[in-house]
Amino acid sequence: MKPIWIICRSYLRRKKIQNGLIALLIMLSTLLLTTASLVFANTGNLYKDMHNKTAGAHQILTMGDELHDPRLVHKWWDEQSDVQATALIPFRNLDGLTYNGQEISNIYMFMMNTPEQPANVDKLIFAQGTETMTPAKGTIWIPTSLAYTHGITEGDILTFQSGSRSFELSVSGIVVDLAFGSPFTINARIWMNSEDYDRELASLPGSDKYMMGLRYENYSQSPVIWERFESYLGTPYLETKSEFEELSSFYLIINKVIGFIMIFLGSVMMLVALFTVAFTVSEAIMTHYRTIGIVRSLGLTSKQTVAAYVLQYGLIALAAVIPGVLISRLLAVGIVSRSLQYLKTGDNLLQIQGLSLGWAVGCFIFLLVLISVWLYARKARKVQPVQAIRYGMSEAEYSRMARRLNPRNKNSRLSFGRIPVTGVIALRNLSGNRKAAAVMLLLTTVSSAVLVLGFVLLYSIINIGRTSALWGYDDAPAVVTVFNQAAFSGERFEADMKLDSRVKSIGWNDDMTGVFPLDESEVKDDPSRSLNVYVGVLEGGYEEFGFASIQGDNPRNGNEIALGFNLARTLGKVPGDMVEIYLEGHKLTLTVSGIYQAISNMSFSARVTADTVRSYQPDYREMEMGYLNLYDKSQADEIVQDLNRKYGDSLSAVTQQTLLDSVYKEAEVVLIAPMGFMGLLFCLVTFLIIYSFCRIQIRKESKTYGIYKSLGMTSFKIRAAVSLGIGVLSLIGAFIGSVCGVYLLPRLLEQILVSYGLVRLPLLLNGGGIAVVALVSVIVALLGSWLSSRIVVTTSARDLAAE
Repeated sequence: MKPIWIICRSYLRRKKIQNGLIALLIMLSTLLLTTASLVFANTGNLYKDMHNKTAGAHQILTMGDELHDPRLVHKWWDEQSDVQATALIPFRNLDGLTYNGQEISNIYMFMMNTPEQPANVDKLIFAQGTETMTPAKGTIWIPTSLAYTHGITEGDILTFQSGSRSFELSVSGIVVDLAFGSPFTINARIWMNSEDYDRELASLPGSDKYMMGLRYENYSQSPVIWERFESYLGTPYLETKSEFEELSSFYLIINKVIGFIMIFLGSVMMLVALFTVAFTVSEAIMTHYRTIGIVRSLGLTSKQTVAAYVLQYGLIALAAVIPGVLISRLLAVGIVSRSLQYLKTGDNLLQIQGLSLGWAVGCFIFLLVLISVWLYARKARKVQPVQAIRYGMSEAEYSRMARRLNPRNKNSRLSFGRIPVTGVIALRNLSGNRKAAAVMLLLTTVSSAVLVLGFVLLYSIINIGRTSALWGYDDAPAVVTVFNQAAFSGERFEADMKLDSRVKSIGWNDDMTGVFPLDESEVKDDPSRSLNVYVGVLEGGYEEFGFASIQGDNPRNGNEIALGFNLARTLGKVPGDMVEIYLEGHKLTLTVSGIYQAISNMSFSARVTADTVRSYQPDYREMEMGYLNLYDKSQADEIVQDLNRKYGDSLSAVTQQTLLDSVYKEAEVVLIAPMGFMGLLFCLVTFLIIYSFCRIQIRKESKTYGIYKSLGMTSFKIRAAVSLGIGVLSLIGAFIGSVCGVYLLPRLLEQILVSYGLVRLPLLLNGGGIAVVALVSVIVALLGSWLSSRIVVTTSARDLAAE
């Protein structure tokens, strides 16, 4: 054991820089893979823990369209022994909210008449404020999603628009409201005192609506229980039902995207690290071939020789894996806490669990390194002492080198007579070790792909207004929302818009719940008897206001319907098929005109025209939301200001970009840090590997470079020649990586997003930005090769030739 330790210690002491670079590479690989594992594991676990802590609902039922008696529905569910139901909570809808004199746009509020807490289902967890049975008079509780997004804290005053009047309430509590507090939500439950609820909302037209949550002892049995419930009703449940998958989806989506990218990149980095270790071991055996022959002739066995390398890199891997696992926990905490910030109850970061998983990943990486070293170190067993001492390599290798250097080989394409000296040095530096060149090409390809993917994703989200139709939204430049029907005249508004030379057309939008009866024999993945989904109703042409489809067309006639992708897949429908749907209790048979994708509602939604509703309700005329199509979209801000000034007492007008920013700005913030970190990490790895490989190659060719210097070639020219070869190689890698980042990686990412309703990821390509980002890896590669060749400057020609 002592000889093994002496040799191992010698290797560690003599090659500190090279060993340090390998240790750093292994540590970074461990960091990425372990962080990705912890992010994946904790995203689901933290949501699940909070769902259990709050006794979160698996389904939310909303009633108020007078299609069912809410009290009878609640009574039936309350009597089920295997289901817990919340109280029947009255609420009214508002969409006018002002904070600090600024209107908060794109927020739809459920003003709840708060029952006494704590509830048996959907308990509210206080993040700020003192927990009480109900909000005090004149105060409200608001969800963390609303508070954290707009910087609202305990004690702040919010102004609500109710009909023709407004009222103010103070925030006494900020709560984790799991069902309506996910990222990217535009809904918020505002919990009011009962007296405030009766006084401030009584003047609103219509009657109370009701909401209740259901929590199953065994959620997998919900289809069976739901079948009993609809048998009790005698019809499908015709009002709004939100499923657990929909309630939880946006808590998980960002971390799934980040985790996917991290797993992919960590795996690539780990393969690069293993190859680097294998390459270094192989080069070390070739470099110390004569030394190995000498110690073998002195009695060291082949197993002991291999063991020296395994021990050396085992110690390096151990020193790298441990800090990699420890640092990964901090990184995972930062990512998870940022993306799941709405689950935080204070200033503390969310607690990361499953650290044993991190150590398991670290142990797996450690074993992979040992196996890789052992496989390649076995080459030392083939060392013949006599050949090693005489030639410094095997006799066969010596013969091959002699033939390659034979000046009689006049057909060499790398001869000085055929191409310039700089080109010969550059090409020979690469051709002399094709494996190293292949790894450097792979590294620049992957680092460019990572940088380009991150840039394209962020650029597409920042400019989502240009692709809103492909995300399932409209493309209308301006949107108006009517909050005071009593003070609003639709006829006058439309007449004014026709006289406005800036307005091309106006379309009115409504939404309702559609119920699709399911045939158990045809739909095997969902044995429930009906499917309740969001249905958009538009008066006007869908294409006119920018709604897009991925297959077929949007509905144009009253007997047509377009289905969201996941809804169509669940129903097994394609364009041209017939489908049955209940709208407001009326059963209709419609033709599927097309299929579209939409990230909202996870593509469990549908589109119909206003004529569809008029087929059973001839006087149907809804005017709550309107889309304005303009001749010049750049005038959207101007017309929005004019409309708010003229109709401010009855409607709110905003630009489409404002609505999109209110939802997706959060995605930009959450994605920037992880994507930037991974890009920088791969740039660092590219630099380290190219620096290490070039340094090894320069050491091997030092005698040749010494001869060049003695013949008058400057150090700068030699270094430039070495960097030229690396630069050309990295340019090829950057081009391949750009193509992968634009076309290949997004296709892989779509496999995750398809469950969220996106079949094709809507990306915007900025050629100039992509080129600049891709060139970053080229610059990093050139920097690594240039710095690694500094030895050519600091060492004399005689010393180089002597080496």
